[in-house]
Amino acid sequence: MAAKKQVRGPRVDPETVRRMERATGALGTAAIAAMDERLPWYRKMSAENRSWLGLVAQAGIAAFLDWIRHPERNRPAVTEVFGTAPRELARAVSLQHAVEMVRVIIDAVEAQVDELAVPGGEAELREAVLTYAREIAFSAAQVYARTAEARGAWDARLEALVVDSLVRGETEDSMHSWASALNWSSSPVVVVVGTIGEEEGLAGRGDNRSGDIGPEPLIEDLRAQARRARLDLLAGVQGNRLILVLGGTDDPIAAAERFAGRFGPGPVIAGPLVRDLRAASVSARAALAALHAAPAWPDAPRPTGADELLPERALDGDDDARAALISDVYEPLLGGGPALLDTLTTYLEQGSSLEATARLLFVHPNTVRYRLRRVAELTEYTPSAGRDGFTLWVALALGRLAARRSEGARHHLDRGTGKGDGPGGTGGGSPP
Repeated sequence: MAAKKQVRGPRVDPETVRRMERATGALGTAAIAAMDERLPWYRKMSAENRSWLGLVAQAGIAAFLDWIRHPERNRPAVTEVFGTAPRELARAVSLQHAVEMVRVIIDAVEAQVDELAVPGGEAELREAVLTYAREIAFSAAQVYARTAEARGAWDARLEALVVDSLVRGETEDSMHSWASALNWSSSPVVVVVGTIGEEEGLAGRGDNRSGDIGPEPLIEDLRAQARRARLDLLAGVQGNRLILVLGGTDDPIAAAERFAGRFGPGPVIAGPLVRDLRAASVSARAALAALHAAPAWPDAPRPTGADELLPERALDGDDDARAALISDVYEPLLGGGPALLDTLTTYLEQGSSLEATARLLFVHPNTVRYRLRRVAELTEYTPSAGRDGFTLWVALALGRLAARRSEGARHHLDRGTGKGDGPGGTGGGSPP
């Protein structure tokens, strides 16, 4: 014989329910007044958000009434309470504030239990209020957990879009809108690049059979590390490259050193410091160019700055590096006079020998020393230092090639306009 389904009795006396129904408006007003009195963060909110929270409070009381009317329901339909508010409200009200709000609303209802309940029914109404308070607190936690999960997935997609835009050199307004959605406002900014570890790279391509290592946990660890260092971080993995955008540091190398251990084997490059995210594509372009050219300097420090690899980048075809060496090194030397260029060229060709340079130029070694100090002052590169001398030599070669091309272009233009082809510029012969 089938067991008869047990019918549960009312949670509270029906007359208590009718009293609650008549007092619904007053309870909502009392709850909102209590929030305004006890919650400073509520008073500081915009009128629109306070209005939404007022609706949440009223919906919470209405859901309580609905629950005590239907004793067959084990749990109240509290999802309707927070469903009345827009999703954006979850960003304006933290979970802690939501719990405080629930506590104030419940306190407002509980304070009127003696007036609302029929004589002798105070205990059952108070028990119903406490049960409902527990359930609505759990509901709030679930709503915020789902919101955080969805927000995290959306943030990860936005972060990947921003990093990809920087790598491609895009600076459209949309990219900055995405960054604003991620609450990015830090400056200055530096981009740090390197390779990703083999296991993370395999997992990122779906080849990791262990299933527990991949770029996502690595990026989460990097975010936690950045928070401890009081830095803002955007991170992305592209192929075997790990790209970090760090905000809030004024020392690119020191910032890169904090994260160098999280990169895979090989060089770790810090791009130049830029003023904000809008200019971060400049730092990313330099860092990636330096990473590509880094095999030409196997003993480079880890991390190293992208500008430390200017000669390798120039030899690797990086136009930005070539332009920097010409404008920052060759042109200041050119402005220093032909003697400065001749002395530096001879010094480098003679294996950094002061005496040999002095003999070939028919000057005293102290004159050579003075001119080399002048080179260091103009370029911030010391000719006697190995790496600096190499950089100066590459800059000299690039500058002379650029000057030759410029001279050739001017000569071609002069020929096209008939200048320099004879008296009067008419292509030769005497004027008629």
